[in-house]
Amino acid sequence: MESGMRSIGEMARASGLGVSALRFYDGAGVFGPARVDPRTGYRWYAPEQLADARLIARLRRVGMPLAGIARVLRGGPDEARAELDAHLRRLEDGLADARRELSTVRTLLELREYPMAETRPTRLTVPAAELAAALDAVRFAVPPAAGAPPALAGVLFDGTGDGVLRLVATDRYRLAVSELRPSGTQGPAPEVVAPAAFVDALRALLAGADGDAELLVDGGLLTARVGGRTLDTPPVDADFPDYRPMLRTVCERRVEIGAEELRTGVAGTPVRTERRGQDGADFPVAVLSVTAQGALAPGGEGAADVLHVQVNRDFLLEAVAAGGGGQLVLELGGPVAPLAIRFPERAGTYSLLMPVAP
Repeated sequence: MESGMRSIGEMARASGLGVSALRFYDGAGVFGPARVDPRTGYRWYAPEQLADARLIARLRRVGMPLAGIARVLRGGPDEARAELDAHLRRLEDGLADARRELSTVRTLLELREYPMAETRPTRLTVPAAELAAALDAVRFAVPPAAGAPPALAGVLFDGTGDGVLRLVATDRYRLAVSELRPSGTQGPAPEVVAPAAFVDALRALLAGADGDAELLVDGGLLTARVGGRTLDTPPVDADFPDYRPMLRTVCERRVEIGAEELRTGVAGTPVRTERRGQDGADFPVAVLSVTAQGALAPGGEGAADVLHVQVNRDFLLEAVAAGGGGQLVLELGGPVAPLAIRFPERAGTYSLLMPVAP
């Protein structure tokens, strides 16, 4: 052993990282020993590696993902600072979500203590054209009625508390989100799931409508008024799953591409058919291959640094169509991370696709 070299146990004690964590980061190719004894397999760390090990330990304490830690270690100062800023924003978003959930819990506790207490209705005024576009952007992700869990059988109308109304739909394989800002709001922020049949009827009312639509949540009834016509329904009586952690995605590769160019590229990519275990449905799997420079490499061809992500081809094309075409931004966080499809011309409208396991 060279002078000053530390064993894995000594490095663990000096850095605050456990032995298992050091082995994990070595296996992941993020942080390995300076030398491995070819006879015993013992790992030995150089003195200058201690600073990076202590840095990793601190990043672990604040929950930074593996890919982010790798970028902090390997990138230049600007890239490292950008990664830290991005992670801080994710943490702040998570704290805002936690505060909102606790506020809801307090309200539920009050209702449990005083079940006859009167709740204030919520009234939203939304430009009809914007509401129609938002519904179009998420409706495709509502699962078919047959066999769908009750909580997913519609579109969530979620008031974020900062003047934004977020429409969300998911079938657990994909998540579609579209945000709009009501022109008028009265009452508490809504959190209600509109049944798929109501969503479809509302979309029909909005077709060609001018002016505003009004949404009212009052007790056990959701009402929409458009151009003098009224729809109402009881909301879905189930809690929509907490989708917000999914929105805090990590971007490792970013691709700017036109919708038609992406369709053409996907059409020319070989696919294989897989069967989904949950419902037995067959679906086509396409491989998106992205270079380090942010370009698609059709067919998975390219250099060793190409990132490959397998997705349901039909889901990908449906998400692109729901966004209205035009320019797209694809954000990939790794081969097993969700693929984000964003629409620069419509901030707040995007879809996330769960990858297919390699």
